[in-house]
Amino acid sequence: MSFDISKTLLITDMDGTFLPASKIPGRRTLEAVEHFMALGGRFSIATGRAIQAADQYFDQVRVNAPIIMSNGGMVYDIAAKKQIYDIYLPQTARQITAEILRSHPWVGCEVLTLEEVYVPQMTDMEAVHNEICKVTPVLCPVDEIPSKQWYKVLFALPPERMEELMSFVESKGYTGVDFVRSSKEYYEMLPQNISKGSALETMRERCGMEDMLFIAAGDYNNDIELLQAADISVCPSNAADAVKGVCSRVYPSSCEEDFIADVIDDIINGRLTPQQK
Repeated sequence: MSFDISKTLLITDMDGTFLPASKIPGRRTLEAVEHFMALGGRFSIATGRAIQAADQYFDQVRVNAPIIMSNGGMVYDIAAKKQIYDIYLPQTARQITAEILRSHPWVGCEVLTLEEVYVPQMTDMEAVHNEICKVTPVLCPVDEIPSKQWYKVLFALPPERMEELMSFVESKGYTGVDFVRSSKEYYEMLPQNISKGSALETMRERCGMEDMLFIAAGDYNNDIELLQAADISVCPSNAADAVKGVCSRVYPSSCEEDFIADVIDDIINGRLTPQQK
């Protein structure tokens, strides 16, 4: 091994990277993660999910480092069950959300807070997302959602209508927030300049990890800043083209083929090193 594995942290996106379409992590992947940690490696998750949607996996998947939630809005210590870092959408997010939903009644929507997932506009696609994430949403109008501490707003819609929504948002020139497409079906509003990448930098600083080697894995546009912030970046074969363009290595295996297990095998055997970036 050409580097100190105890100073190596592997952080991976969940859906489409660590998790296959079934949302059940493969046995080979789970065993690889356990082996990696047994050798002294650090393993973490960076996801757009809320705590409520990610928590279901932590009985199956152990992590031994802080995790990134809500696409960078939170760095969370899962062992201590407390936030290390939080940043929220501005108060104007309520008006922005209401305007988008009024103009697009076919768009599903959810607002993520620490305690709840609020759904002001339910659609078939939003219901599917709730089922995938195994959350029980609070159904209520936008103006009844508590006004403070919104981590993000997710819009769920048919992929063929995504350009329509994105063009509307661009035409409005909303300030104080950023928008990112997190899958073919999901478009998200985040605090301005906040991403998984900014959260990774915060994790390095606040968790005393400046001397660690960060290896990041992701598959979609909302992972790009995370991949750029890492020392080494990798993606599965199913990754979006924009993601493949920023990665140190594109693997031939997909999220359906235990991609993360292949990455861990390369780390352990010294085939994935800082010299490759």
